[in-house]
Amino acid sequence: MPTAMERKLGEMLVKDSIITQEDLEGALEKQEESGISLGHILVELGLASEWEMAAALGKQLNVPFITLAHYEIDRQVLESIPESIVRKYKIVPVDKTGDTLTIALSDPSNIYLLDELRLLTKCQIIPVISFESDIAEAISRYYSREEDNFEEMLKDITDQEMEIIKEEDEIEEEDDADLAVEVNDAPVIQLVNLIISEAIKAKASDIHVEPYEKSLRLRYRIDGVLQEMTSPPKKFQNAIISRIKILSELDIAERRLPQDGRFKVRIQNRPIDFRVSVCPTAFGEKVVMRILDQSILSLGLSDLGFEPDALKKFEEQIRQPWGMMLVTGPTGSGKSTTLYSALTTINDPRKNIITVEDPIEYQIKGINQVQAKPEIGLTFAEGLRSFLRQDPDIIMVGEVRDLETAEIAVKAALTGHLVLSTLHTNDAPSSINRLTNMGVEPFLVTASINMVVAQRLVRRICENCKEVYKLSADLMTALKIQDSKEIKIYKGIGCDRCRMTGYKGRIALYEVMVVSDRMRDLIIEGISSTNMKKVAIEEGMETLRQSGTKKVLEGLTTPEEVLASTVAD
Repeated sequence: MPTAMERKLGEMLVKDSIITQEDLEGALEKQEESGISLGHILVELGLASEWEMAAALGKQLNVPFITLAHYEIDRQVLESIPESIVRKYKIVPVDKTGDTLTIALSDPSNIYLLDELRLLTKCQIIPVISFESDIAEAISRYYSREEDNFEEMLKDITDQEMEIIKEEDEIEEEDDADLAVEVNDAPVIQLVNLIISEAIKAKASDIHVEPYEKSLRLRYRIDGVLQEMTSPPKKFQNAIISRIKILSELDIAERRLPQDGRFKVRIQNRPIDFRVSVCPTAFGEKVVMRILDQSILSLGLSDLGFEPDALKKFEEQIRQPWGMMLVTGPTGSGKSTTLYSALTTINDPRKNIITVEDPIEYQIKGINQVQAKPEIGLTFAEGLRSFLRQDPDIIMVGEVRDLETAEIAVKAALTGHLVLSTLHTNDAPSSINRLTNMGVEPFLVTASINMVVAQRLVRRICENCKEVYKLSADLMTALKIQDSKEIKIYKGIGCDRCRMTGYKGRIALYEVMVVSDRMRDLIIEGISSTNMKKVAIEEGMETLRQSGTKKVLEGLTTPEEVLASTVAD
């Protein structure tokens, strides 16, 4: 039966438009059946987030909210309450001053619990609110041995949730028989499955397994930033790494040389590729797994982050019958995603599309993709030469790395083919000078290049904890934003959905430069990249900083993200 306080909490959530009256009545009915707290049911049903529940409770009871992850709790404070009580009631002692004890709990309206704690500790109890997930993480961190923690986590995944897709029969015999037996033990298999599945759930792009002298560190790269996760026990180090090597069809007996491999898994009927790199370090082999989710190919060009005018120019150029289009930016800026989305957009049974890549990140139906293998002589340049005898309409080259590749790509663009490729430069205008510095003649550059696109990735503001804030004068000046009461700048304050970062997902900033007749004349004359940029802006090019400023004003990202990723115009 719901208490008067719970009913009042529900009414407050309805009043704040977090839930509807219908939602509240349904949750109250479920509470009568289960006896679970109203707040827990609302979160479980997805009707309200932990953050919204904590904010509403805090407002109702006038109790402050804290994030336990931001605190380092003293061992003596932790010992003020028995571990059995901490686990039973899901509470964490945070501070003790004299006979006053501060306790973090998810539901401070439970006066019976507060009274029991008062009698048990003989202290005055001051409650503070924290997320249930935050409390659970703190209990794991302060009270659990890492082995116990992982045993609990292993219960969350079953073999049915993740299936290894084998392209060939798995090798059954290994040189190191003892290790092979250990690697094929169910706990090790479950542990590796857990690491992989949790990374996919977190939408990570990379998994890092790093050995140190007395520990094994696990980190996921989420939205471009490495985040430390619960570490597996050190004793499982060799078994985990060997299990990953077996999945990737690598030599588990070779621990002195770097190795590269790949494997594929199916989670919830979704195939996901993994590219694996193993590198020997001082305390064992470090493994990095790049997660290549095929669902990224379903992204339309309009979902990537192009401004409307830039998108129109981009789509016009990728549909040209011949010429070259370059996408430029540093490693990890999303160049491959942009090119794959472009190829998916123009993929047509009437066209012969061939790519040469190193490595092939995503496999696209209807496109002939070739893996470059420099060790046997199949370089980008050799692949391009071969392609020209394969009657192609569109060619994609993974990267223009040298003069030979650049010259063949330019010649292909001049002989009636559309060529797409990437380059490493800071902005779009600099790409022209990079090609001429490689040794490509300026007249060939002007005749072949249709468009250059520069891009960067910035983190999106989490929609769940997004709020308006006042931007400092310095940031407004840096972004050239005029001070106005109508302008609203947003940031994420951190919640359970974004792992308290304030960001969830990423979006690209684009700088699209179409090479005009005027630019072609200036390239022949040897114009500098600085002056080229001025001309491009005069002709309507929006710079990376301008693209970022627009996304700040649209409430998609923060000024700090844009300033960290772009340079002043």
